[in-house]
Order: sequence, then C-alpha cells, then structure tokens
Amino acid sequence: MGLLHDLVPTGSVFAHLVNPNFPSTESIIEQADRAAQLLGLKTVVLKATSKTEIETAFASIREKRIGALLVASDSFFYSVRDQIVVLAAQAAIPTIFEQRGFATAGGLISYGTSLTDSYRQMGNYTGRILKGEKPADLPFVQASKYELVINLKTAKALGLTIPPGVMAIADEVIE
Repeated sequence: MGLLHDLVPTGSVFAHLVNPNFPSTESIIEQADRAAQLLGLKTVVLKATSKTEIETAFASIREKRIGALLVASDSFFYSVRDQIVVLAAQAAIPTIFEQRGFATAGGLISYGTSLTDSYRQMGNYTGRILKGEKPADLPFVQASKYELVINLKTAKALGLTIPPGVMAIADEVIE
C-alpha cells in the first residue's frame, strides 16, 4: 500500500482485488485496510473468483475512479495474469502485484517473496532430508528475501514517474 501511495500520492481511494475463496483473504483485507488507514487512504475491496468477475471488478474500478489497485497473491489470479495485466492497462490504473510474473508480463510493479530464494530454501531442506535428517526436527523457515520489480515501460504508458526513492530500492527494473 505504501509503494502504491508513493507512486500515486494524489490518490485517495485504492482498490484491493481479492479471491474470497483464498483461505487467508479476510486477514489480507484487514492488513491492507490497516495500512491504508495509516496513509489516510480509503479502500474498496473487489472480489473475483472467475474471469467474468475480474472484468466486472475492472469495470467497477473505472466507475468509482479508483486511484490505484493492489492485487492479492492468489494462484487463480496468477493463472489469469495476462487478463489482469491487460485490463489494468486498459483502465490505466497503477497496479501492484505480489508476484514478479505480473511485472514481467507487463504489470506496473510487484513486491513479494522471491521465488528463487524460496526454491533455494526448499532445495536445502530436501538435501538435509536426503542426508538423513528427520523433517520434524528441521526448524520452520519463513521467507527471508523479498523483491521489488518495476516495469518502466508500463509506468511510461501510464504517464507515471517512479520516485527516485522507489527506484533506489528496486531489485529489478524492466525497461
């Protein structure tokens, strides 16, 4: 929410696209709402479980003149990422995603867990198990690396200038 606010400082209402069938959706909504309140923003929650509902959500974004959009991490959304990226471009709505695949597919910005790092951690655990360690004895490991990917082509198409502070913390910039 903070990154979106940095990109669209004049926006006062941001939307949050979620899949109500995702197990932690309510928690995700609460966290986003809390972050928005701290920034003085209002949020509109848009729920979608199908391609048609995604189209309806983007129609609502245009009607309500939403300033920016946060798309929740969800395997369904990832499976239709091209549709979401195209609709975001058509609506000219600055959008942040939690998975880098959206930014590489043409989305504006992504900030989320590094899948490369997660796969490395899984490989380490697999190796330890294959060497005889018991899975129950291994410590719980949480994601430790997050990555920020900015698509400058999309920013230019939206007429956005990425603030220098945001550019400085980017892990990858797509030009």
